[in-house]
Amino acid sequence: MTAAPGPALLAVDLGLRSGLARFGADGRLHWYRSQNFGTHARLKRAVPAVLLDASPLAWLVLEGGGPIADVWEREALRRALPVLRVAAEDWRSRLLYAREQRSGPQAKDAADGLARRVIGWSHAPRPTSLRHDAAEAILLGLWAALEVGWLSQVPPEVRR
Repeated sequence: MTAAPGPALLAVDLGLRSGLARFGADGRLHWYRSQNFGTHARLKRAVPAVLLDASPLAWLVLEGGGPIADVWEREALRRALPVLRVAAEDWRSRLLYAREQRSGPQAKDAADGLARRVIGWSHAPRPTSLRHDAAEAILLGLWAALEVGWLSQVPPEVRR
């Protein structure tokens, strides 16, 4: 996947199967995908290529922590790339209604619908299927675009 020119942020829903979403400085989604790294060792080898594929980057945004986050952060540090590390509750509280967050499955369903609206608003390729990790990476990226000031508010076309 070739990145669009200009600074961007890469949002990563962490895991051995990760959701990835690249946003431009205009706050719009460029691309998204789910990637199964399979093992920690393969993840460690793949992260530099993923960051290169998404470059040029101004931000790396990670949801979660632990050893997998450490791999991404070490590579970002090597590249002098600023990292925002957040918990799912942080972006969910800003983008989802409280009633949509009562359970994990309920939050994932709400995230799917909202992510599809972000895809439409951004004119990104429509998914044939949308895995929950990619949907959550999209919303993490939208949250980050708001957080770093690339968007002043959630676009009306995305809000319900």
